[in-house]
Amino acid sequence: MGQFETLTWTIPIILVLECIGSCVACGRAEYRIGDECCPMCLKGYRVHSHCTKSTFTPCEPCIDSTFLDEPSGKTTCNDCTTCDPGLGLKVKQSCTPSSDTVCGTLEGFYCLDPTKDGCRAAQRHSSCKPGQYISHTGTTSTDTVCSDCPGKTYSDGSLTSCQPHTE
Repeated sequence: MGQFETLTWTIPIILVLECIGSCVACGRAEYRIGDECCPMCLKGYRVHSHCTKSTFTPCEPCIDSTFLDEPSGKTTCNDCTTCDPGLGLKVKQSCTPSSDTVCGTLEGFYCLDPTKDGCRAAQRHSSCKPGQYISHTGTTSTDTVCSDCPGKTYSDGSLTSCQPHTE
């Protein structure tokens, strides 16, 4: 019976001892590397090398069209987004070391995939056909709405109202 009691006490003690080195929580402005909690780099900066027990985390700025928009322990910066004119996009706000590029829509396009501040993909506004008029002009967030001309009226598709036929 003495061996059984020793075994039941040994397992919890071993688990507790193993957890002491690796289960310590790092602070909000720290990141874990092995058994060490290192200070994070500020936004716009990446980790050059991880801290040690006797040194802080050396940080370097993000360069060459890269960014980090929050404090982190990352050793590489994120690539800046490219606003592809082929997707109907243009640069609304340029990339900085601490913020990604914000894309907007080109003239004559509306956003299909909005983000918090911009757009990821856009589409050209619809064109109205002859016999239709533009009932709602397209915006950066909505497509053009076309409506059919009633009765004895006409439009070439570019008008915002139908015109009466001359007799």
